[in-house]
Amino acid sequence: MRKDKPYDKSVYRSLALILQFGINMLVPIGMMTALGIYLDGRFDTSFWTILLFFVGAVAGAQNIYKMAKRIFDTPADDFNKKERSGADENGGSIEKEKQDAS
Repeated sequence: MRKDKPYDKSVYRSLALILQFGINMLVPIGMMTALGIYLDGRFDTSFWTILLFFVGAVAGAQNIYKMAKRIFDTPADDFNKKERSGADENGGSIEKEKQDAS
């Protein structure tokens, strides 16, 4: 049986965070660019794609800023203490509830 290493969760959490940053930037850019291409084809213009690409980039940057601010404003010590103690959202012990159930 493999012994869980203490850094495994932090590595996966970091990878998920990086993936979220990428998705939060690429989705608005892709959607707005697609809308710009559609509008350019529909109205026979050539500026909607470029304009909406930049609107998508600004929206993506705003998403990333909000997400990063939420992450850095959350006190890491409180989160780590709750995770190490095995406490659930209500402050109770998960291990104690498992023992009571059996």
